[in-house]
Amino acid sequence: MGTSLFTSCSFSWRYHQQIIPSSHMLTQCSLENGISTTKVIPDSGESKVVDGGIEKWTGLMKRRSVLVSGVSLISSTGLGSPREGLAVVKQGLLAGRIPGLSEPDEQGWRTYRRPDEKSGGHGVGWSPIIPYAFSVPQDWEEVPVSIADLGGTEIDLRFGSSKEGKLFVIVAPVLRFSDGLGDNAKIELIGPPDKVINAFGPEVIGENVEGKVISMNVAEHSGRTYYQYELEPPHALITATAAGNRLYLFNVTASGLQWKRHYSDLKRISDSFRVV
Repeated sequence: MGTSLFTSCSFSWRYHQQIIPSSHMLTQCSLENGISTTKVIPDSGESKVVDGGIEKWTGLMKRRSVLVSGVSLISSTGLGSPREGLAVVKQGLLAGRIPGLSEPDEQGWRTYRRPDEKSGGHGVGWSPIIPYAFSVPQDWEEVPVSIADLGGTEIDLRFGSSKEGKLFVIVAPVLRFSDGLGDNAKIELIGPPDKVINAFGPEVIGENVEGKVISMNVAEHSGRTYYQYELEPPHALITATAAGNRLYLFNVTASGLQWKRHYSDLKRISDSFRVV
């Protein structure tokens, strides 16, 4: 048992019209069986409390002490430390980090849908980003995007798998192409597939795309047109479309070994991209 003596309390206590002045009241706290207890120690006989007063007051302080100890115990065991607990709370509130993954299906694949509450807009006056969705194997996880990201502020999302590869989504204003596309742009109005990949390919792979595009396809889903590209090297699958006043570029990439072993999964991920 450890015992510590505190300085006199800063209040006076009244019981049955008798007062113990603050200058003559000391509290003693002790730790027994993991629970702190408190009792009052009059330091002189100037003011006495009627029989039973000290005991009742001590019982009240014990109940308060046990309550505080319980809260402290929960904080220390459940959250590790006050700082860690605060970090856990903040984690769920960080802008751009609202979870959007579904539970795995029978094949172990999960669908990510951009949450409506997720922040982002890339500039004052822009309309909210229209949500998009795609599917990934269950070992793929979201990777934080920093405002200092070397990929630029237009990278809206990153995902990765140490086994298979990585992906990211660029959401860029169509005003970079033309100021006459309005707020309901279509990829066909921005240009044909070769124009789009030549204009934005370097932004996606970090180098000129000339001689690297080995295939270009056009697909339509729910009335929206998607341009699909395969580049090599670097190994990349890019899906492009437009919605609202933005161009969406979905890039799936992998190392040579990952590309060889997991190409079918990477292609399925790329083909699953939809603006909803």
